This record gives sequence, C-alpha cells and structure tokens, in this order.
Amino acid sequence: MNAQDRMMQKKWGIFNHYLYWSEKAYPPIDPDSTEQFDTVMTSMAHEWCEHTRSFDVEKLARTLHEIGCGYYMITVMQGMRFMIAPNNAYTRITGIQPGDGCSERDLIADIGNALKKYDIDLYLYFTGDGPHFDKIAGPAMGLYEDYAANIHGTVDERFVRNWASVLEEYAVRYGDLVKGWWVDGCYESLGYNNELLSIYYEAMKKGNPDVMSAFNSGTASFVHEDGDDTPIKWFENEGFTCGEDNDFTYVFKSRFTDGAQNHLLIPLGDYRDGNICAGWRNTGVRRSKEYVADYIRKNNEAGAVITVDIFVDSRGNFDPEQVEALKYVGKRVRE
Repeated sequence: MNAQDRMMQKKWGIFNHYLYWSEKAYPPIDPDSTEQFDTVMTSMAHEWCEHTRSFDVEKLARTLHEIGCGYYMITVMQGMRFMIAPNNAYTRITGIQPGDGCSERDLIADIGNALKKYDIDLYLYFTGDGPHFDKIAGPAMGLYEDYAANIHGTVDERFVRNWASVLEEYAVRYGDLVKGWWVDGCYESLGYNNELLSIYYEAMKKGNPDVMSAFNSGTASFVHEDGDDTPIKWFENEGFTCGEDNDFTYVFKSRFTDGAQNHLLIPLGDYRDGNICAGWRNTGVRRSKEYVADYIRKNNEAGAVITVDIFVDSRGNFDPEQVEALKYVGKRVRE
C-alpha cells in the first residue's frame, strides 16, 4: 500500500495547535531591554518545559482510539522559539540551548510511540517561516519579522537550508514513525517557489522515503472560478493538498488534484464574536455531530480525507464536549 492509499484508508484525523501562547498571551517586552527580554524568555521557557513534561501521551492516544480517528497531527512549533522536541541543529544555529527553546522532553517520539499501540498514524505540523517572530532565533535562522517596527522579511536559500537542517534532524530521528508533514507559511509573498520547497521535501524524505507532505501557499486552499471552488496543489511534489478551510461546507468531487490526495483541515470549535476564523483551537462544536459525520462520509465517498482541528490544553486534554461529538463521528465514519 502506498502512502496516499494509507492516508485514504485512515479516512479522517484530529489536529491540535499545541503552542506556548495557546492559553496565555505573551507578556509585554521592551524591545530595547536585553535584560528584560532574557528574564521573560527564561520564565516562558521554564513554563514551556513544564507544559511538555506534563503532557499525558497515553491518555491522548487512548482518547483518540476511543474517538476512532485514523491519524493525529500536532504542531511542532509556530512563530516563536518553542519546539516540542530537542533539536541539535536548532541549538547550533540559534545558540538557544535545550530547555530554553526546544522542550527537554521529546514529545514527538512519546506521542508517536503511544499512537502506535492503536495503529493511529502521526503527522506533524511545521512552518516555512520558522521562529520568525523571535528576535534571537529569527535573525540567527535567517528570517525575522516585527510588524510593529515595520520589519517584514523574506526567505532566501540561507534561511531555507538552515531551517531544513532542523526539519531533517527530526525526520531522520523519527523515520517512518512520522507519516506526513503539513507545512504552514510557505507563502509566495515570502519568496517561496518549487526550488526552495524542494529543499524541505528532500529533508523529509531522508527520514521516510514514503512520507507525505503538504505546503500551505497562503493564497487560501481554493481557486475561485465561475462560482466553483477548485482545490490547490501548491508544491509540485506534495502528496496531499493543504486544504485549510474555515467550515465544513466544501465537498470534493474526486480523489486527486494534480496527483495530490485531496484533503481539508477544518476547525470544529465555536466562532467567537461572529469571527468565522476564530474557531481554530477553540472549544465547543459549531456544527452538530450528525452534520460533521455526514460531511466526512461524503468526502470519503469522493476519495478525500478530512482533518478536524480541536481544542487541547497544555497537558494534552481535550474539550469533553468535542470528544463526545467526535466519538459519534468516528462510529458513523467507520460504518
């Protein structure tokens, strides 16, 4: 069975945004005070390590098994220095020691091994812009952005090769424990093209020759033409479509887009203040369990795969309301 067939056989999965700032805002930092920055970062890094140490992987895997999904996807990082596993390449390039940015615990390995007991596949979320908001890690890696100061960077080969070395270390370490990578922030406006994305692609393949990949173009997941949405395949070699969407409405008409397995990533959480984009990593259920189950079944029948974003707290616990709804969904999808 090839990787695309394996993903299709799994039918649907769960996604978690697991990030330091998910449950609390960053404290205000004086950009001109190195001492304050160092103090704040030390405090945040300590909390991050406590969060990752307390993450209950066995409970997570057991709950996912009870839900009945086929795979699980979690963020390795996003925007800042905090990663969910140690990485020597990251330390070498940035000078940030394990425990000060990367977690001391290898949460990726622990989650992957817990999932294996239930035949649930592990996918990882990575980014194409790296720790670009961190004023130490960003410049060291080669991309730094401070919107308040009107600093807007673009990628070049130096940054991509630095960041790809971090990706490659993870990929080689975990091998076929990781079945796929969903890479955010690969925007054309940042300077990305097929040549640069190929560097990440080759890094992934060194760990698992059959690994799946999707790259977020930043131009939404569809081309809107004559009132008909057309899925996008951004990178020439990606195995599945990025498919980021804000609601459970689009139904695919076929299994593939230019050879990529059709796939959508959608948040289940409630809207906040009427903002359709605010459901990501939020609690609650915006659509009924019957609706979501029927939606996934329709897409599965067309040959497409659906990933559902749900809430997770710092210790790996889900929202009970979402768990109960998704248990129903899992049962209906398996029928």
